[in-house]
Amino acid sequence: MCLIKRKEMTLEDLGYNVDLENYRKDQNLDSLRVGRVISEHKERYVVKTPQKEYEGEIIGNLRFSAHNRSDFPAVGDWVAISEYDDNKVLIHSVFPRKTIIERQAVGKQGEKQIIATNIDYAFIVQAVDRDFNINRFERYLTICHASNVKPIIILNKIDLINESELSDLVGNVRERIKIVPIIPISNESRKGFEKLKENIEKGKTYCLLGSSGVGKSTLLNNLSGKQLMKTDTISASTHKGRHVTSHRELLVLENGGILIDNPGMREVGIADSKDGLETTFNAITELAKDCKFKNCTHTVEVDCAVLKAVENGEIDKSSYENFLKMEREKEHFESTITEKRKKDKDFGKMIKNYKKNKYKKH
Repeated sequence: MCLIKRKEMTLEDLGYNVDLENYRKDQNLDSLRVGRVISEHKERYVVKTPQKEYEGEIIGNLRFSAHNRSDFPAVGDWVAISEYDDNKVLIHSVFPRKTIIERQAVGKQGEKQIIATNIDYAFIVQAVDRDFNINRFERYLTICHASNVKPIIILNKIDLINESELSDLVGNVRERIKIVPIIPISNESRKGFEKLKENIEKGKTYCLLGSSGVGKSTLLNNLSGKQLMKTDTISASTHKGRHVTSHRELLVLENGGILIDNPGMREVGIADSKDGLETTFNAITELAKDCKFKNCTHTVEVDCAVLKAVENGEIDKSSYENFLKMEREKEHFESTITEKRKKDKDFGKMIKNYKKNKYKKH
């Protein structure tokens, strides 16, 4: 495969549609051009149009009106732009997002980090030879389900195990994850690539999610047919992947699929993902309806249908423990948000009273 030639490219090839065009007209942005953010690194952007790629910076008004980091452009965003140099544009406005894949920001309590926006499908990639972890699949699935993004599981490096081992591995995943498609592939032999390509639709945007070293950048290179992303070997001493992709990029494939690569994520923190958890752990959600208490925590309560199902093997114990862990993370995130809002409100009241008293004295 090779990339679509730029001279043939249209905004529609990048995923543009009627809804976005209607928004552009409604907001009186007709005088500005449209582009899609394909890369972002420390508030430096690359914006792609059908003609070329530009370095982008946001205008002061957009910066000063932003309430938090999510108000800034992210990879996958559609933006209204104006050219001010041969290779530079100003970003005036960010269009509404259809979907947002986000996680809890690393090291920042009660804050979210956007991974990518306007995504239709997520390829969740894990290698079968190292660090394989079904719990991590469930984490990524929860993030996808919370974002209304359709997940597809990719089992990479299958050339390193035999057919029997692969069959057992797929069976183990399928025991806990019932409906999500699973596609085993090898970047070396290209086995499974035809099936993978069948799942890539023209005009749809796909996101690669996974830890460092699972082969995401090599997969992107293979799908595009070019050495677009740097790749690196696994550290022999630690068996940990080295961070090669340090920022996100968007590419358009020959068959019309739109693909976003992401940095490897060692931490996938759960934010306010209630719907995501309910969908990922659907069996637990359904059983919880039969619990004696409506506010059952599924840990120590009498007549808890979930605990009963775990005891008799109906629910996988590891999946149940993973659910509880993510549920605690979600609750902690939500309580941190509530605490922050209260502090902001109290601070606002203090400033208001200060101004009021100052005015009275005068």
